Amino acid sequence: MYRRVAILGIDGMGKFNVKADTPHMDELFANGAVTYDAVTSIPTISGECWGSMLHGVGPKAHGITNAVASKETFDPNSPYPSIFRVIREALPEAALAAFSHWNPINTGIIENNLDVHKDHVGNDSALCEKILAYLDASDPTLLFVQFDEVDGAGHKFGYGAKLFLEKITEIDALIGRIVAKYQDMGRAEDTLFIVSADHGGNRRHGHGGRSRGEKLIFIGIAGKTVKSGTIAKMNVRDIPAIAAAALGLEAPESWTGKLPEGIF
Repeated sequence: MYRRVAILGIDGMGKFNVKADTPHMDELFANGAVTYDAVTSIPTISGECWGSMLHGVGPKAHGITNAVASKETFDPNSPYPSIFRVIREALPEAALAAFSHWNPINTGIIENNLDVHKDHVGNDSALCEKILAYLDASDPTLLFVQFDEVDGAGHKFGYGAKLFLEKITEIDALIGRIVAKYQDMGRAEDTLFIVSADHGGNRRHGHGGRSRGEKLIFIGIAGKTVKSGTIAKMNVRDIPAIAAAALGLEAPESWTGKLPEGIF
């Protein structure tokens, strides 16, 4: 069991990090569990995929799209609670935090009645600075982060292009700074770290479809009880169940995402 979970999300990365220079993620998951073939939600669009990553169900159940998340708040009584709500209901005093470059995650995907510390900056490096300052002052049971600039580079230069891969390397350095903060504050030993993309893409039309480049994503999990190796089968909607298990909490029966075998 862990005292805390950190979910660090990289929008649009897919599994292209296998082609990029990522020394910090390589070190973090050297003895962790990883997969480069996890399946994300269809359509491979941010609202649908981040919604699944946080609510443990597919898009038909959670109903989140980019447009919905941009205009509406998520139903606080939905039968498909986010991992934030599951933790809040079980641990009323827990500190919870979400830092998102793409603000609709804060306003339309995570419930707005849970006393979650939410912050938004439209620049990944500046967002990282906010995260580090927050961690100096608080010890969150759950930290969720969404970096967005890899997806922006994919749209601009093409998914898998040189400048796209260089952006993954830049975000890898930010992840390294966050992990180092946990280590410096003596918290890393009791933290489960999860790094995941929401979706990938391809050079022809970006993302939203069903091609392998769009739907297959990297997920890495690191922690004191994580079994080193390759995760045989995983879906993005399994991430909340992993976080709940790490904290010793029961996953809602309504979640279709489950704890993959052999992680712990």
